[in-house]
Amino acid sequence: MRPRFIFTIGFALGISTLLGGLAAQGQYSKVGEIQIGGGGRWDYLTVDSAGKRLYVSHGTEVVVIDTSTGKVVGRIADTPGVHGMAIVPALNRGFTTNGGENKVSIVDLKTLQTLSKVDTGANPDAIVYEPKQKEIYALNHTGHSVTTFDAATGKVTATIPLAGTAETGQADPGLGRVFVNIEDKDSIDVIDIAKHEVIANWPVAPAESPTGMAIDPPSHRLFVGGGKALVMIDDTNGKVVANVPICNGTDATFFDAATRLVFVSCSDGHVTIAHMDSPDKLSVVQTLETSPRSRTMTLDPSTHKIYLSAVKLPPPDPNAPTPTPGQRGRGPAPLADSFHVLVFGPGK
Repeated sequence: MRPRFIFTIGFALGISTLLGGLAAQGQYSKVGEIQIGGGGRWDYLTVDSAGKRLYVSHGTEVVVIDTSTGKVVGRIADTPGVHGMAIVPALNRGFTTNGGENKVSIVDLKTLQTLSKVDTGANPDAIVYEPKQKEIYALNHTGHSVTTFDAATGKVTATIPLAGTAETGQADPGLGRVFVNIEDKDSIDVIDIAKHEVIANWPVAPAESPTGMAIDPPSHRLFVGGGKALVMIDDTNGKVVANVPICNGTDATFFDAATRLVFVSCSDGHVTIAHMDSPDKLSVVQTLETSPRSRTMTLDPSTHKIYLSAVKLPPPDPNAPTPTPGQRGRGPAPLADSFHVLVFGPGK
């Protein structure tokens, strides 16, 4: 079945203003599917555009895919409960958060071998590279903290207490700040990278339980997906300057600086695509149908493609209880050996 799209146009704004990047790129549609196989849990995906690599977390390993061919070219082993991965090409290093052992693996990107491991707080989840101080930020989900360490040496430089449960984060080197979603407090912690301490906490309403976060440092705008809303925040002062409704059960949020498009993926099987019309205006331009439970996503800024982890599910059980709207919880077990990656790209 071909994907269905809902294309919303605000006529009062004028078609050319509203469509922005989509006018040049075209509507998004499915362009590929990469078979990986197996079952089990998964979490973040990460793209290395220059290296033409896609890194997909899957259980106790990271699957490495050549984005030019769509083929699996390697695996990073011994990453128990892996969540995310940060790539630092200048150091030929990758960094994985291993939630099952409270460690970060430091990996050689050429050999995919683990060089060493760094101890963190409880259940490191998302991971951020901060280029100004050249530090890795491991966001400890249930540890309510951040472990920072030197990307070149692996030496721990700080443990930073947070206001609550840590989700995704982003860095703005120009401001000297790292921002962390605090899922259970409906807010963002603001970290001073020189002091290694939280200096502010900002509410994200009308978003709730913020998960995904993206950033546009030149305009100092954060994009945060949570609950039923995507919010755009001025990262110099924490003011929510715009918001739009999104799909249900969101997890990931990405921003394409070239097209000014913001992507929010949800477990209900959709991606909401919004356009940044101006630093104070967002417009929803497409609702893309993907696959149920495909809540994690990444963006390749060089090709403008998005990648989502997916599984195949059994036919619906008419006797199963109706899930709560927006719920990201468990459901029927996926079909065996069905793990794969969905690829979507813009039309011409």
